[in-house]
Amino acid sequence: MDQGIDVSSGRPVALALRALKLGDLLVAVPALKAMRRALPEHRLLLATSGWLEPLVPLVPGLDGIVPAKGLDALLPIPPGVVDVAANLHGNGPQSRAIVDALQARRPMQHALPGEPGLPWQDGILERERWVRLTGAFGMPGDADDVGLDRPTVGSAAPGAAVVHVGAFYGSRQWPAARFAAVARALADEGRRVVFSGSAAERPRALEVARLGGFDEESVLAGRMALDDFAALIADAVLVVTADTGAAHLASAYRIPSVVIFGPAPPEEWGPPASGPHRVLTHAELRVGDAFGAEPDPALLAVTVDEVLDAIATLPLR
Repeated sequence: MDQGIDVSSGRPVALALRALKLGDLLVAVPALKAMRRALPEHRLLLATSGWLEPLVPLVPGLDGIVPAKGLDALLPIPPGVVDVAANLHGNGPQSRAIVDALQARRPMQHALPGEPGLPWQDGILERERWVRLTGAFGMPGDADDVGLDRPTVGSAAPGAAVVHVGAFYGSRQWPAARFAAVARALADEGRRVVFSGSAAERPRALEVARLGGFDEESVLAGRMALDDFAALIADAVLVVTADTGAAHLASAYRIPSVVIFGPAPPEEWGPPASGPHRVLTHAELRVGDAFGAEPDPALLAVTVDEVLDAIATLPLR
């Protein structure tokens, strides 16, 4: 997949800014698809975190990536080169400055307070937020159109139940002992169970495996590239996870999942209602500190039995 701007093709360039994490990229997929349909003659590029590059080829219609350093720097693109520039990141001064600096012929952003245009709306489904924006510029989309192409690499554990133990912030970390109990119950039913997560989350995954009576071979955390992780989820029989990128990948591949929510409301970040997914949380206890070090009470209140009961309602093969 191309990286950066190539003006030699002669095709006009459309660019979308979404410089965040895996789950943030995946909730922008419906809007990216809307842009692709509306701009068939354009090269469609995504400005996002460079480490997400292995996943970008899986988003249908994307032609390339422009690595972005979060919101800390402008993109390495001369003014006036981009024809259409969409701010799918937010509506704050930093993301607006990055899009404004492109001097695109057609910028697509939410209006600032008091200005004409599409106002920012708090408390809505994140996928809906971005198709609402593209729709306001004549590019309608479906907020549930989250599907990705399958990776070219194969799964390290086809047909396994994937227990994703990681979460970037402590506020989303369901207790290790509870993950272990769920995994043990699945194994006792005869299912193969593997544990996923990042390299930084490998110690936690090893602890979950130890508590559940699994050997180290079951721990794939820290041993997979990002496209390998996508392949693992795409060929899983089940995904059990907190509200993380793993949950959004399960939605993208319509893999049955149980997603445990803590600080973030599922009404804003949850999976498509039409999919084989179950959301668990105790919203009445939510503190809502997404960047907190301690698990949110809404997540801590979810029990092992609730997760197992939710699994029992899913159409597992």
